[in-house]
Amino acid sequence: MQTHMKEFRARVNMTQAELAEAVGVRRETIVFLEKGKYNPSLRLAWQVARALETSIDELFIFEEEDE
Repeated sequence: MQTHMKEFRARVNMTQAELAEAVGVRRETIVFLEKGKYNPSLRLAWQVARALETSIDELFIFEEEDE
């Protein structure tokens, strides 16, 4: 998974800690999301997108896995 979280955080002038507090997770979760090391639940993806004033599909780029 790839993400545009860092860019959208900059647009709304929000730190990782502020975003984490806004969506109810630890800052480390935001770090892992930004690095593409963690796939968020649909609820968390929606909360992050809402906090960053964008949509899930603008924020996250999910890649199909080979079966």
